[in-house]
Amino acid sequence: MSKIAERAAALVDRAVESWLSRTGGGTAVRQRELMILRRLALLSSAALVAVPVGLSSVTSPAIALPVGVATVCAAFLFSAVGSIALSRQGTATAPIAAPVAEDFFMEATAGLAFFLDPQGNVTAVGGRDKREYLAWMRDPIGKGFVDQIHVSDRILFLQALDQLRQGEATAAVDLRLERPSVSRDNRQFAYLRMDMTARQDGDGTLLSVIAQLRDVSVEQQLRQEAQNRAADARSANDAKSRFLAAVSHELRTPLNAILGFSDILLGEYFGKLENDRQREYVGLVRESGAHLLSVVNTMLDMSKIEAGRYELCLEPFDIASVVRSCEAMLALQAKSKGVSLTSRVQRGLDEVVADQRAIQQILINLVGNAVKFTDAGGAISIDASMRDGVLNLCVSDTGIGIPGDKLETLGQPFVQIQNDYSRRFEGTGLGLSLVKGLVALHGGDFAIASTPGAGTIITISIAADGSGIPAVGTARNDLVEFPPRLKAVPALAGVLEEGLFDGREQAKIA
Repeated sequence: MSKIAERAAALVDRAVESWLSRTGGGTAVRQRELMILRRLALLSSAALVAVPVGLSSVTSPAIALPVGVATVCAAFLFSAVGSIALSRQGTATAPIAAPVAEDFFMEATAGLAFFLDPQGNVTAVGGRDKREYLAWMRDPIGKGFVDQIHVSDRILFLQALDQLRQGEATAAVDLRLERPSVSRDNRQFAYLRMDMTARQDGDGTLLSVIAQLRDVSVEQQLRQEAQNRAADARSANDAKSRFLAAVSHELRTPLNAILGFSDILLGEYFGKLENDRQREYVGLVRESGAHLLSVVNTMLDMSKIEAGRYELCLEPFDIASVVRSCEAMLALQAKSKGVSLTSRVQRGLDEVVADQRAIQQILINLVGNAVKFTDAGGAISIDASMRDGVLNLCVSDTGIGIPGDKLETLGQPFVQIQNDYSRRFEGTGLGLSLVKGLVALHGGDFAIASTPGAGTIITISIAADGSGIPAVGTARNDLVEFPPRLKAVPALAGVLEEGLFDGREQAKIA
């Protein structure tokens, strides 16, 4: 019975589709009408049995059978025709409302709105700013819109149109339209953004394209100005770096001569100096030359870091020996100022992998700053420890401290904290900036805590195995930020391990 029912349903479907194909209508319309006729055929098949049986109860079977069948067939035909007519009448109301909506869209849309066929030809033009655009555009109706576009941008328009043909719902592209005559603002091209929306049938075939053109000339001008300013900034930065490098190299040559001849005079190799004042003056020349040479070397290192050309020489070394060497180098300077300098290294501290010269320069600059800004009777401590593979170097002092509102500017080249305390100290403001640059090259963190009048704690954290430094030969896509800015650090970034801190007051972490 099931096979008979399936064959009967297939026979009905073929007959109905053959009839509907002659009445017109799209694929979606025919599918909807086919479902209606299937239901009517199912009801009619049941009525072909029920109606004759019901009539046989009031008349003879010879009359009931033909009358019942005729009644059912007539009802089926009337129902089919009426249902299809009502269905098509409902679908016919949509195109009536569609032109009204399209007319409103064509009138109210900002910019220039138009319809394109699948080949890119303009079929209708509208938009709130239609008159303004058409004042300088060539008449686009019935022509390919690609002819309006600048030659170098036509491929972009054709690619967007092809995406819509392949089934994409929307596409957007920035285009240039060449003006037939130069406008009042002397712009040869109009920079426009085209938003394209596809209109598809039930099978996904592209019927037409709704396009909207908006003027983005102001945005383009802002982007161009931003690019020009960025290029100017890079050019100025490169010029500054070249200037620093050239001046530094030119200064080092005479400075070496000054230092060399000063040492010869102080050694009295070619005769004794006549009095102590001469020795004092030669010593001052020697000290001034050494100070200037250190400034020049710092400027060279700064320019290298800023240009991304500072090369780190990685090697395993004993950090304890570096700390002791720094303490020995600055012990005399601290003693002459009446400041105690001590170092504390965690017991069993292993070797670390880093640039030994850079690490030593970091410690020398930090300790030198601490000695400079700590008055007589103060204390300075160098602490080295390791935790979870991270080397922590901490330089703490009981000096004048730094106000909290000045921490953000600390470390910028040639910038010093200007207050009643620091104005009496010499310096160029390069030391801490160089420290932060070297720490950034090692992939480490720089944290500072300070309270005016209580002291300063600076903590450097770098990976002990050198994993924070890019491998040799690895291309660096981004240069080290210079001057590096203070990064957000954990709340306990300035706290050393228990037993490595002498209880001096700590300030908030910058």
